[in-house]
Amino acid sequence: MRDLIRRAGRALAPASLMPLLLLSGCHWAILDPQGSVGLQEKRLLIYTLVGLSVFVVAPVIIATIAFAWHFRASNTKAKYRPDFNHSNIVEFFSWGGPCVIVAILGVVTWISSHQLDPYKPLPAPAGVTPMDIDAISLDWKWLFIYPAQHIASVNELAMPVGTPVNFHITSATVMNAFFIPKLGTQIYAMGGMQTAVHLIADHAGTYRGLSSNFSGDGFSGMTFQAIATDQAGFKTWVQKVRQSSLVLNTQTYADLAKPTQDVKPTFYGSVQGDIFAQQIAAFMGPKMSMSETKTSSTHAASKSMSGTSGM
Repeated sequence: MRDLIRRAGRALAPASLMPLLLLSGCHWAILDPQGSVGLQEKRLLIYTLVGLSVFVVAPVIIATIAFAWHFRASNTKAKYRPDFNHSNIVEFFSWGGPCVIVAILGVVTWISSHQLDPYKPLPAPAGVTPMDIDAISLDWKWLFIYPAQHIASVNELAMPVGTPVNFHITSATVMNAFFIPKLGTQIYAMGGMQTAVHLIADHAGTYRGLSSNFSGDGFSGMTFQAIATDQAGFKTWVQKVRQSSLVLNTQTYADLAKPTQDVKPTFYGSVQGDIFAQQIAAFMGPKMSMSETKTSSTHAASKSMSGTSGM
């Protein structure tokens, strides 16, 4: 029998390690935040999933071991009670524990929902002006427009380290979700609507951005690079983009909006018109003017709250 158990253990050992091997391929980006928003979300995740889980898992494990030990065959003091069907103490802990956990989660959710509200502008350090970026999800790529710098890029964006960035987001196609895992907070992109998220990079680096909402054939390649650099590096990136001869206007935007897959970073040295507002207006119908579109969305309001930066 022992030999049979040993052989079975050797046979099952590789299979038991498969989940660990699969998990080893994960990047765990949300657990390695590079911005204050992502750091707060990491702490919230650990607190809710690990901290509160202890109050559920630990008592169950302890009770299981205690019951198995107390009612073992050699314990003659254990009482056999086949008619047992109720205990006030058991009912108290069975219902009291979950009620306490739900109450704690309710308080945590209320507080964190206000602290981490994606529409809430981030406080800017002294002498730093927040920056605006308009993001439009296309099939299957991301277009980033810098209103203050009058430039645009596809599948690549840059931001200065330590500068709050106000992202204004919409979609030219189906629903997508804008997400830079290491900076935190995903937000949906929807046609005819504007959503917003405020992020900041505390450390220089190149971070992976993506759409976290399935949107069709080219979804797997709908990723982009988010480059966090110092002010000098950001100015260099802006100058590189401005050297491009491509111009983003109504016609070139219409060509860009056509479905394409695995698009490499592309740069537009200048932008003509408010492409972002025009995209929202395209879903509003022909009767709504451009000024009405801006008023109905929060585009102008959010910019006035957060400020803009130029170069």
